[in-house]
Amino acid sequence: MSLITAPNLSAPDDFYEALINAHQDLSVEESQAFNARLVLLLANHIGALPVLQEALQAAKKMKSN
Repeated sequence: MSLITAPNLSAPDDFYEALINAHQDLSVEESQAFNARLVLLLANHIGALPVLQEALQAAKKMKSN
């Protein structure tokens, strides 16, 4: 299995809206903790260390300026 980087969400706008809504009324600290929990849940779902390592590298390359 390798990391899918091409668009793959069936409803990306709906997911984005749900993600933004999940952060409503959270403090900065709560929002950061939520993101950490979400990342760990998704990493567990993926399960394959090589894919997760590839995702980490891809995320580093995508960092904003």
